[in-house]
Amino acid sequence: MLMRTDPFRELDRFAQQFFGNQTPGTWSRPTPMPMDAYRQDDQYVVSFDLPGITPDAIDLDVERNVLTVKAERRPLELGEGVEMQVSERPLGVFSRQLFLGDTLDADRIEASYEAGVLTLKIPVAEQAKPRKIAIANTDSGQRQIDA
Repeated sequence: MLMRTDPFRELDRFAQQFFGNQTPGTWSRPTPMPMDAYRQDDQYVVSFDLPGITPDAIDLDVERNVLTVKAERRPLELGEGVEMQVSERPLGVFSRQLFLGDTLDADRIEASYEAGVLTLKIPVAEQAKPRKIAIANTDSGQRQIDA
């Protein structure tokens, strides 16, 4: 099972969207990034919106079944004589943590990045998949049931 952590980050994210607070995230207080998550067959697929961030600026870690995604978008380096007219794109550090339950295989996570979207594929652990269990019947042999 895939669970999100830190409800206070969600509250901060909602407040930022509602009040239009564009304070850049820092390493100690990152801005949460939008995500989608769904189950597809024997894996979970999680997608994070990270437009304008290069793949080498994304940090992906798993420690004790906690998946942490961090990314940083730095301001453009403008040359001399350039004056910024409009700056609406969020800058700073973005982060999200997900608790990976025991039913997921954290050792086989696959990550890809395309068109500003980081996609993770997290397989369901073998021990969590449905399986058949044989029942011994001393009268008429064996039969199998679904577990």
